[in-house]
Amino acid sequence: MHSAADVIIVGAGAAGLATGIFLGRHRPGTRIVALDGARRVGAKILVSGGGRCNVTNVRVTAADFYGGNRNLLRRILAAFPETAARTFFEEIGVPLHEEEHGKLFPNDNSAKSVLNALLAEARRCGVNVLAGHRVTGVSRADDVFRVDVQAAGGNAAYAAPQVVLATGGLSLPKTGSDGAGYTFAQALGHRIEPTTPALDPLTLSGSLHRDLSGVSHQAQLTFHAKDARPVRIAGPILWTHFGLSGPAALNISRFWNRTRALGGDRRVTVNFAAGADFAAVDHALLELTATQPRAKVLSAIRQWLPARLAQAFCEHLRVPQDVECAHLSREARRAIVHLLVEWPLPVNGTRGYGFAEVTAGGVPLGDVDPSTMGSRVCPGLTLVGEILDVDGPIGGYNFQWAWSSAFVAGTALGRAIR
Repeated sequence: MHSAADVIIVGAGAAGLATGIFLGRHRPGTRIVALDGARRVGAKILVSGGGRCNVTNVRVTAADFYGGNRNLLRRILAAFPETAARTFFEEIGVPLHEEEHGKLFPNDNSAKSVLNALLAEARRCGVNVLAGHRVTGVSRADDVFRVDVQAAGGNAAYAAPQVVLATGGLSLPKTGSDGAGYTFAQALGHRIEPTTPALDPLTLSGSLHRDLSGVSHQAQLTFHAKDARPVRIAGPILWTHFGLSGPAALNISRFWNRTRALGGDRRVTVNFAAGADFAAVDHALLELTATQPRAKVLSAIRQWLPARLAQAFCEHLRVPQDVECAHLSREARRAIVHLLVEWPLPVNGTRGYGFAEVTAGGVPLGDVDPSTMGSRVCPGLTLVGEILDVDGPIGGYNFQWAWSSAFVAGTALGRAIR
């Protein structure tokens, strides 16, 4: 056996660093070792939010998340809500400001500031963060965990009565996420809900998206699956060379991937009219025709669509752009309205884990005690963050899950250690 510790944290990302900090704050002098396989820790923090790190949101509730039991989620989030997260970051020198949709970013718009502050606070709290230490196995015997490690100096083994799995999932593997935590959890008795990418861009067939590459606008996407209620998500979308990105597309990708994994029928439609229904858009078009009888079709639909998309829309319908709305037949007008409120997106997949911001699936939340994040299966094991079957939308929610689960875990470990 190599050096002993009181607590070994496997993974020094957002959830792992925060767990160490809250443990060190609650129980100073605890021997805490955080092991991470990356040469430099915190890569996912650095790339999040376009390099600005959307730390949390002004309002986070259990209803914002998928996967986990709502009652359990509510208890964990209540222990360290978004207001506490904002205070915590101010305490460590990272004041936050609010942007659109309640997103909270560091005032200097630098993810590096967030990571540096977390690392500095971890050191202050006595957390020994070891980068370049890739954990290859976790086992337990006689109430002690053995953690096997590969490092530049050779193989080693660490021992501790408490282990925290904060390994993340499979998303953004270039940051070091390789899914090893699921293997460790299974070896210690846990089952794993099947994993899929979430918050990753949609890929489309056809060529329309390539012609529109770079166009961004507001829309409402609807996910349709057999025997399920439609899921509607509004927000910005961005047409790209491969398909569709932007917050609404990223948020809808979860449902596409989960349903595809189950082999279910699925489709996605776009409402370009801010969620207005057929009757409302038809009425608006008729009213425009009555007040501006010489208005052209192209100019009429530009009240809902950007110029390039409006032009492509007309070409798709094979409606001459200079036709006056008053000269449209009832059938032609209704065809335009139908596509404005329910344009079928030719989704053929998503870009996968390499571009996904989070992983859906993982260790079931019911397998941990919500008052400690301790495993109900393996005594001495704690699980936090993305390794659990909990994921949220774009907007700082997944980071908040990391902070909340880490706080519960860190303070509970502080109480448990003698």
